[in-house]
Amino acid sequence: MTDSAPRSFDYIVVGAGSAGCVLANRLSADPQLSVCLIEAGPSDRSLFPGAYVRTPAGIIRLIANPKWNWMHQFSAQAASGDRPIPCPRGRLWGGSSAINGMIYIRGHRSDYDRWAAAGNQGWSYDELLPYFLRSEHFEPGASPWHGQGGELNVAAQRSPSPINEVFYQAAQELGWRYNPDFNGEEQEGYGPFHVTQINGERCSAARAFLHPALSRPNLTVLSSTLTHRVLLEGNRACGVEVSQEGAVFQLQARREVILSAGAINSPQVLLLSGIGPAAELERHGIAQRHELPGVGHNLQDHQDVVLMYRCDSELTYGVSAKGLLPLARSPWQYLSRRSGPLTSNTVESGGFLRLQAEDAAPELGLIVAPALKNQPQRLVPLGHGVSLHIAVMHPQSRGQVRLNSADPHDKPLIDSHFLSHPEDLRKLVAGVRLVRKLAASQAFARRLKGELVPGLQVESQAQIEQWIRDNLGTVFHPVGTCKMGHDEQAVVDDQLRVHGVQGLRVADASIMPSLTTGNTNAAAIMIGEKAADLLLGKAPPSIQVPARLEEQASTLAIG
Repeated sequence: MTDSAPRSFDYIVVGAGSAGCVLANRLSADPQLSVCLIEAGPSDRSLFPGAYVRTPAGIIRLIANPKWNWMHQFSAQAASGDRPIPCPRGRLWGGSSAINGMIYIRGHRSDYDRWAAAGNQGWSYDELLPYFLRSEHFEPGASPWHGQGGELNVAAQRSPSPINEVFYQAAQELGWRYNPDFNGEEQEGYGPFHVTQINGERCSAARAFLHPALSRPNLTVLSSTLTHRVLLEGNRACGVEVSQEGAVFQLQARREVILSAGAINSPQVLLLSGIGPAAELERHGIAQRHELPGVGHNLQDHQDVVLMYRCDSELTYGVSAKGLLPLARSPWQYLSRRSGPLTSNTVESGGFLRLQAEDAAPELGLIVAPALKNQPQRLVPLGHGVSLHIAVMHPQSRGQVRLNSADPHDKPLIDSHFLSHPEDLRKLVAGVRLVRKLAASQAFARRLKGELVPGLQVESQAQIEQWIRDNLGTVFHPVGTCKMGHDEQAVVDDQLRVHGVQGLRVADASIMPSLTTGNTNAAAIMIGEKAADLLLGKAPPSIQVPARLEEQASTLAIG
């Protein structure tokens, strides 16, 4: 930042991720307001990482590179194999929307109604649906459950792998319900995922919301700029301290500071600012400015495991004699027609399934990936197969984000406490048995060539439980560490204002009291939309919420 550049703004937004890009757009739409958006990572408009971001399959390069991924890790813990578990978060314009699997899932109605029932006014499903619709341009066509004309393009996948049709036939054999739209009237069932793509390219939050606003003279975007702490005058936030290219300087906020740095970095910034549990701050010699016990607590993620099966080469992607030709021609297909394997989001279909008919929402999420999953970086594998992820949608385990030191350049400590609640393990065991039942269906069995992982030697309850502990991962959806609510663990109120601190809000996935049923990117964008209206004092958008049919309970029974 040059010495002549302005250092005082009406609003400062920390983090150019899913919510932050929306906020930068909506706030700067008023030419009377000056807005500064701060991002620790680089712009996505250079050749690299831009080419990887635009190309959907470029995820395999983005997610493995510390230039564009914070490379966070859940710390090793005995209950989950005593090994660190990757927790990738985007570190560039667009944040995690620039490196994710592009699945567009809002979640289940009951997710948001549960938030509202806890006293968070304005956060029920019917009240939030208008915000989802405002952002969205649903490419398949007009629908009462989808928006038209919004910035975020939501599309059907262009070149899905043949393995998806085999999966659909197998699911039908088990009596599951086909669901062509997981964001429609009911979420339960199996089917294809809609994706945040446009013309076969990724539509990240930066592409959708930030790029169109860059020409506005009242919007300043600072890239490769690390936020150290929020500046406080008494109990009011007045700006932030940041560093860029080794220089440390301060930026002033005349109205408010909004943290949109995500479920890992937003609580870290609060703690570095002296806002949080007294013992945690004292441990690192940070002067406490405001006691707030819940900062960093309530961490949740969708815990999952992956079963892998060999299959015919024509069904999935991989390196083999037969598979080399499709891979070799994929760049031409992509460059000429925006089709072929490079348009794949690598997680193309799946399902949301109840364990019991009386469950309020699906308890398991299934993802079908058209390749064998390589650890840890998920590069193109040798041989052909299908990876079947099964995840707990509403985990009961709760973790915590803590500081590693008072140095803002240090990554925080992330204690997941995965599988600390027995219900999470019970549901994953049921999920493993469910996937095996699916793989044993006639449709799948005649195309598969054996279970690679975990292998048929893992069969008893105790063996499956131990395999889950040793191989647990997540679907990369950390939330909850700046919980919205009114209890002793709450960090923000239902206006997203940090309890006890004026002029400071948090607007990102960290404010979720509990996880949504499915991927969290759409919900984070919605949070940015609602936060903008709260800041600007605008009434919520008004739409006719579609009437829904009586929800049908699943007859699925898992043995």
